[in-house]
Order: sequence, then structure tokens, then C-alpha cells
Amino acid sequence: MRFRRPATMPKLVNRPPSYRRHKNSGLAFVALNGRRIYLGKHGTPESRRAYDRTMAEWFTNGRRIAAPLAPAPLTVGEMIARFWEHAEGYYRKNGAPTSELDCIRQALRPLAELYADTPAADFGPLGLKSVRERMIGAGWSRGYLNRHVGRVKRAFKWAVAEGVIPAAVLHGLAAVPGLKRGRCEARESEPVKPVPEAHVNAVLPFLSRQLAAVVRLQLLTGGRSGEVLGMRVADLNMTGAVWEFRPASHKTEHHGRERVLFLGPKAQQIVRGFLKPDLGAPLFDAGEAERERHAERREERKTKLWPSHVRAQAGKRRKAKGDHFASRCYAPEAYARAVARACVLAGVPHWHPHQLRHNAATLLRRELGIEAARVVLGHSSAAVTEIYAEVDLAKAKAAMERLG
Repeated sequence: MRFRRPATMPKLVNRPPSYRRHKNSGLAFVALNGRRIYLGKHGTPESRRAYDRTMAEWFTNGRRIAAPLAPAPLTVGEMIARFWEHAEGYYRKNGAPTSELDCIRQALRPLAELYADTPAADFGPLGLKSVRERMIGAGWSRGYLNRHVGRVKRAFKWAVAEGVIPAAVLHGLAAVPGLKRGRCEARESEPVKPVPEAHVNAVLPFLSRQLAAVVRLQLLTGGRSGEVLGMRVADLNMTGAVWEFRPASHKTEHHGRERVLFLGPKAQQIVRGFLKPDLGAPLFDAGEAERERHAERREERKTKLWPSHVRAQAGKRRKAKGDHFASRCYAPEAYARAVARACVLAGVPHWHPHQLRHNAATLLRRELGIEAARVVLGHSSAAVTEIYAEVDLAKAKAAMERLG
């Protein structure tokens, strides 16, 4: 009688660990005994030979990693791979990766393209300047480029702190100054300015009811997009003439700072139209906006709605997911895309929701002074508020008309 394997018995496999590619550094590696052994640039004959050699030694040593007689020097590519593993765990907030992780990926890409196989201990100021030239050639603006060069330095600083490269490498990189305005070939970006009121009003009819309210609230409160989009009843203190809104999560919470947005009568009137019995639900619900959009389309429908369409829509409603907060709350990126589309439909120049903070900062400084603007915007320094607040030249002109 022939033996048959029961259906519940697991299939036995004995495959050797595979030759793999590290996505962010472009290096080949193999995972052995819980450790990653980097083999060089992925897809090259050298890395294939290194894989064959490593696997042969591993099998010969009883499936254990053999201690090398003399460890090979850590390359820049291997350092990037290790730093990336650290960054994936470090740059997280509320269980989700922050936008800084994408910035780090962009900053390290030119470094990996030019110096992945270079020993990290040999990387110096000349190499950093070469990476910077690659960034200039990509068309990056001076300020954006300087911030990314700072992230490259941060990766080497982490490697020095971990003891994998000598401190002299970091000292050499620190000697490379940032690019100065008018003294380099990098292009200058236009300063961020407030949005003309006419352009803001023009896009409101092309936004959902929820996002139009968010635009008006940003103008009145100076809040960041993510703060206003995540507003809940649970975060509101509606006692007194001025309401207080304390976001559950905000940009500077990891510094231990508290963030409070104050809602005056105009802002309160906007919020009242979105209050919900569910204290933990977002006021500006993306799912609710989508349902309202579909309802409006059905009302404007000219042709007959066939029974098959009704059944299909009923099935979609049964399968609908997204009751948790994150799926119901607008993402700042989706909000920005909606504003960009509305600008096209309204026929006005493109503007970004972040510019609305500049509108609020300019108004607050003109009416109440720089210190009040700093507190409302949540800045730790008035120097940061100066960047947001457009200079009111009308006051200077009036003063010189009287005194000059």
C-alpha cells in the first residue's frame, strides 16, 4: 500500500538562503543565522561569486557563519543599509513612518550611486562635494540640497556613534559648509508667500464640503494641514468664548511640546456644522465626503438606474471597509492633491495648503504683533515666525510718509 502524506502535514523544504537585493542601497545580501551578509553591488559577477563562496563556507562550517580572519572594511553601501535599518525603527510616530524617512531615502540615493563600493572610512570632504554636485545636476534648489547634505552627514554621524567608522570621517565632513546664496550653481527656490484671497475663494466651490471647511479653518487658526484634518470632538474644549483644540498628534510632540489651537467665533461656526455624536470620529470624514459626492451624482443622473446597478452598489456597501480612524481621516497629501485639482478647475495659479499658514501669520503679526503670531502658530522662536509672516510694507510706507 502506498503511503500518502496527510493534508495537514507541512511540506518539508531544505532550500539554501537566497541571493537577495537590499532595496535602498542596491546591495546584494544573504541572511544567515539571523544576520545579513552583504556581498557587493546586486547583479554583478563579483557579488554572485561572493554569494557562492559565502554559502560554501557556511555549509562546510555546519550551517554556521565562520569567523573571518580579517574582516573586510565596511563600505558606504553597507553603512547605508545599516543606517536604513536604524531609520526605519527610529523615524516613526504612532506606529507609522514619518515623512523624514522619504527625505532620507532621497538624500542617500546619490551617495549610494557614486560611492556604494567605497570603504566608509575613506569617504571624505571631496566625496561629499561630489555627491553635492550630483544633487545640483539633478536640479535641486539650494535650500533643499543643503538639508539633504545634512542628512548624509547625519548617516555618518550615526555610524561614528555606533563605532563602525572612525570619528575622523565625521570631522572631515563637518568641515564642508552649506552652499551660500549667489555663490554656487544651485538654483534658488522662490520664497513661500501667502495665497491671494481671490485665489483661495476661487477654489472653494471645487472642493468637498469638508475640505472647504478645512481651508477656512487654516486661514482662521494658522493650523497645519495634519492638525486640522485630524480634528475630533474629543480634542475640543468648547467652554468659554474661545474654544481650545489640542491635536492628538502634532509635528513637535516628540520634543515634549504642547500644541493648542484657539477657535474664535468664526472658526466655531464652521466646526459646529461638523460635530458628531462619536467623540473619536474625525470631524472632516473622507468617507462621508465620498458618500455625499456619490449622492450628488445620483441626483444629477439623467439615465435610468438599472436593478443590476442597485445590486452592485448594495454589494459594495456591504464590503466597504475603513471604520478605523486612519482610513476615515483625510491624509495631508490627499488634501494637497484636491487643492491642486481645484486650482486647475478654477483657472487660478497652483497653491499649496501650507501657504495658508503664511496667510494667517501675516495677518496675526500685522494685527497683534510677532509674539502673538508665534504663540498661535506654535513656534518656539520668533525667528521661525518671521519666515512665515510676509513683511507688511504698508506700515513702513505710512511711517515714512509721516516721518521721512
